[in-house]
Amino acid sequence: MRTTNFRMFRSAATLLAATVLLFVGATNTTQAGTPVSKGFVQPHAPSPSAKPDEALPNLGRDKHGMPFYHPKQTKRVVRTTAYTHSESDHMTYGARNAIGTRLLYTDKYRSAAADWSVYPLGTQFVIKGQPYIYVVDDYGSALVGTGTIDIYQPSHTLMRQWGRRVVEIDIIKWGSPSLSLKMLESRRGYAHCAKMHNSLAQQQSLRAKTNR
Repeated sequence: MRTTNFRMFRSAATLLAATVLLFVGATNTTQAGTPVSKGFVQPHAPSPSAKPDEALPNLGRDKHGMPFYHPKQTKRVVRTTAYTHSESDHMTYGARNAIGTRLLYTDKYRSAAADWSVYPLGTQFVIKGQPYIYVVDDYGSALVGTGTIDIYQPSHTLMRQWGRRVVEIDIIKWGSPSLSLKMLESRRGYAHCAKMHNSLAQQQSLRAKTNR
């Protein structure tokens, strides 16, 4: 995805982490004429059961019309895009993520970028129909304030092939809000980092009051 991503240099920190029509009938797009790569695992269509649980608080929707989910609901339908390290605005940082380690693309683990105040650093999830575990270890300015997840792909071909997709995910492990805050502390000079930091700080303050 062509956006002004800010990827910092290596850090000491390491990472081990509406309607049924909208969910099922939303358009998934790839660039016209892009062939499907051999071995590409197509995600399965989201199920209606993954829509926001009406028993949980309604947290509204983002600018793309996608719902924000309550943290207690791990199965959810999300808008995804794709990016690669060889895009022009990523060349400076190479194949490294926001914590300075290499972007993941293996048979088991793969990197993803998101708003860390929605999906904290280290969050792990699976996409319905795929065998991989995605790890949130990156972020991007265009993602802030949304529930969109940017899926890392190692080439332009795979990036275009992924395109924009609405998929069902299941969060298998939440990341660390405190580590996210720590990583963003020195980056608040960048507007998108400041927004994530402020949102995480507000969430932390609210949790502290609730636990009193």
